[in-house]
Amino acid sequence: MHFRSQTLQGLIAALLACSVLLSPARADEASDLAQRVYDRPNGRDLTTLGRMVLTEKGRAPRIRELVTYRLDKSAGETANLVRFLDPEDIAGTGLLSIDKADGNTDQWLYLPALDRVRRISSDRKGGRFVGSDLYFEDLQERKPTKDRHRLLGKQIENGILCDVLESTPVDPRESVYLKRISWIDAATDIPQRIDYFENDANTPSKRWLLRSKKRTQGYWTLTDSRMTDLQTGHETRMVIDTAVYDQKLPAKLFTPQTLADESLESDYRP
Repeated sequence: MHFRSQTLQGLIAALLACSVLLSPARADEASDLAQRVYDRPNGRDLTTLGRMVLTEKGRAPRIRELVTYRLDKSAGETANLVRFLDPEDIAGTGLLSIDKADGNTDQWLYLPALDRVRRISSDRKGGRFVGSDLYFEDLQERKPTKDRHRLLGKQIENGILCDVLESTPVDPRESVYLKRISWIDAATDIPQRIDYFENDANTPSKRWLLRSKKRTQGYWTLTDSRMTDLQTGHETRMVIDTAVYDQKLPAKLFTPQTLADESLESDYRP
C-alpha cells in the first residue's frame, strides 16, 4: 500500500511537472494563433459595398445597403467608417471607429435626423448598432493582448478542421463579453465561427458564422457572414457585393467632420 501511495504521488508530481512545462508553450501557441488572425493580410485600405439583412421570425427581412471604408494608419492605428445608403429612413447614418495602438477605441455615430455627431461612450460597448445584432464592441478591432487565449482542441466547422480558441478579457471591464470561443481555419487564419458569452460562461448568447469568402486582389474577402442572437433567433446577415483594396484612401476620410458630411467620402465609393 505504501508503495502504491508513493507511486501515485510520483505520478501526480510528474503530471504537475509536465503541466508546468507544457502550459506556457500551449499558451504561447494560443496567443500566436490569435495574433495571426489579427495580422491576416487585409490590404493597406479596403472599400466595400454591400448589404445588411435583418431577419426575425414573423417579419419580412429588412435590407439596408451600406458602404464601408477601412484604413491601416501608421503606428498600429486602424480607422473604419460605415455609411448606410438605403433605405431612406437610415440613409446617411454613419459610424466612425478609430482603433488606437494602445488598444483603446474611439467611436462616433452620425444621425442625419438630428444632424449631429455623437461620441459613443465606453460604457455603451453592448449597445446594438442601428437595431442589428452587432454591438458597438463588435465593430471595434480588438487587439489580441486584450485577452488571455487558450486552445481547446480541434473541431470541424463549416467543413474545415479548425483550431478552437478561447479568449477571455484580461480586464473584464473592457468587454461586454465574459469570453469568446473561435473556430479558426489554420490554413487561412480566418474564423469560421465565433460564440459570444455575455452572462453565462457556459452558454453563448450570440453566434457569428462565416458562410462564404473569395479572393479579391490577392486578399481573402468575407463575402457572407451572419450574427445570430441565440435567445431570440434574430439574425444580422452581412453581404459584401464589391470589395476594392489599396486605392490609397486619405486619412482625412476618417474624421468626425467627414462622418457628418457624406459628400466628402462619396467620391471614393466603388
